[in-house]
Amino acid sequence: MVEVFKTNVQSDEDAEKLLLMIHNTLPGYRANFDLEDCDRILRVVHAKAVNAQQLIHLVSKEGFFAEPLP
Repeated sequence: MVEVFKTNVQSDEDAEKLLLMIHNTLPGYRANFDLEDCDRILRVVHAKAVNAQQLIHLVSKEGFFAEPLP
């Protein structure tokens, strides 16, 4: 299952920090950023379903914004 989020992450350093946190906190989740996209896309993949609310909570705890894209 793939979930795509719009974020306000600007730097590669912040993206790497968030990816490390996601991968360490949510077993089985694989994530990547596309900071070149105007929506600063975060793509998250999981074999079953991605828990969007849990992911949004993790990202917001680090001071960033994320919302699912349709």
